[in-house]
Amino acid sequence: MKIGALALAAQTQVETIRYYERAGLLPQAPRSEGNYRIYGPEHVERLAFVRHCRSLDMTLDEIRVLLRFKDDPRAACGEVNALLDAHIGHVATRIRELRQLEKQLQLLRAQCGGDSEAARCGILNELVQVSSASAGASPARGRGRHVPGAHAGGLRRQR
Repeated sequence: MKIGALALAAQTQVETIRYYERAGLLPQAPRSEGNYRIYGPEHVERLAFVRHCRSLDMTLDEIRVLLRFKDDPRAACGEVNALLDAHIGHVATRIRELRQLEKQLQLLRAQCGGDSEAARCGILNELVQVSSASAGASPARGRGRHVPGAHAGGLRRQR
């Protein structure tokens, strides 16, 4: 099948498939005489595996490790267990950060109880006051106050 058919079969954007190929998560597909990539069932299965791992918010590096073990079924899976344990820890940290964010937003929401003029809106005034106070602060000061897109020390969140 061509890349469009693979995209439909795996419910994945064509550009995402190309990205995963460049990232080394999908093997390069052989080319037809017309220079089209030709994909087989193994590509569909591997792409589904990668997409499922991404739905679990795993990084590309974590997925590479899992694929290495998937490709070597006789290898001991201790590292897979350790990887998943670490990932569970990252998720727990993000949940705590999200709960803190929720509390901050609830406190902010409590600043305005009605439908008044924007100039007297407690939410907007609080946002302006806090942002003005932190405008001169160092960039590192605000870190940890918002949920990061990837694990600490890891890569930025990727497709």
